[in-house]
Amino acid sequence: MSSILFTPGKIGPLTLRNRAIRSAAFEGMCPGGVPSDSLVNYHRTVAAGGVAMTTVAYMAVVDGGRTFTHQAYMHRGIVPELKKLTDAVHAEGALASVQLGHAGNMGDSKVSGQRAVSASSVFTLFGLTLPRKMTEADIEDMIRAHGDAVRTAREAGFDAVEIHAGHGYLISQFISPFTNRRKDRWGGPFENRTRFLSRVMSEVRTAAGNDMAVIVKMNIEDGFPRGMDRGEGLGVAQLLEDEGADALVLSGGFVSKTPFFMMRGITPHRELIKRQTSLIIKAGMIFFSRVMIRDYPYRELFFLDDAMKIREKVSLPLVYVGGIVSGQGIEKALGSGFDFVQIARALLYEPDFINRIKKDSAYVSFCRECGGPAGPCNTCVATMYGGEAECPYRAPSSVK
Repeated sequence: MSSILFTPGKIGPLTLRNRAIRSAAFEGMCPGGVPSDSLVNYHRTVAAGGVAMTTVAYMAVVDGGRTFTHQAYMHRGIVPELKKLTDAVHAEGALASVQLGHAGNMGDSKVSGQRAVSASSVFTLFGLTLPRKMTEADIEDMIRAHGDAVRTAREAGFDAVEIHAGHGYLISQFISPFTNRRKDRWGGPFENRTRFLSRVMSEVRTAAGNDMAVIVKMNIEDGFPRGMDRGEGLGVAQLLEDEGADALVLSGGFVSKTPFFMMRGITPHRELIKRQTSLIIKAGMIFFSRVMIRDYPYRELFFLDDAMKIREKVSLPLVYVGGIVSGQGIEKALGSGFDFVQIARALLYEPDFINRIKKDSAYVSFCRECGGPAGPCNTCVATMYGGEAECPYRAPSSVK
């Protein structure tokens, strides 16, 4: 098949066999914080299914940055399990990346025994938390923790790290004026609100050296009034280019405010309520979830128009993410100037999605149809809360 998709591409020191990357969608496959055989097998299967690189989803840089008990944080105690994963992915001819970050105000004290922290002490409905405002010492410790996590990822055999600077996680909480109310050098003007990101990037870039790629997931915008807007999103992209990022993943939304802005389609209210473990949160969602969680209409490539504005202003490799379910969608994104694409839901539905496109360039993932004309049903998102992420309509796979 003659296609941009099936040509090699470079991200920093890495050469990827094609332009498809498995996005860092949370798998829920680390019970007790330990990567499981399910996690290894899932990423091996996706690698065998044709992607050039697979990204292990959100892994906190410290224990206090976790949001679930079945979520891991990066430390040397889990290196053997992670090495099994990277070895399995490499054996299939693909590369392995890991997303690193900190949940900030969404950190769950029941998981780590630690109070959530953030740029400012602003109450969040996600987990009903009132985080502690980080001190200067906290900030410096967190910067170092990002570097330590990168060095551990190297020990585990990862080829790349993806720093999570979007979706309302800790770095994003510093950038967004909604969650950053500080009056010191870490808050206020854009230059101050992005200082934490700059310092993290310096630490990560040093730890990564010359043979690991540093990718950053960032918001084009937060998706609500008083959040980071598109103008500042462009400023973040330009800053990251200056700070030496090897590639950017352009996304948007705030988990604690606009969670389905980043996914679109149907909000699975019933499934989300059923899988909550906190009776208080479950009761609140029964009465208010349809008011608090807004729906966003789905169309394939829903971020493309806004992402193009950033493509016009920076020259480093850009990764398009957002609603890809077809070979034609991939070609459109790559033909619009994006160097790579990231895919999540379609690969959960059928891990061999890329191999299917190689056989049929017009192939469309039926994940798009599971919710009918309104788009993906997003039931897979709800399954993450109680355990392993899964698609209840998963297609038979050619990958064993």
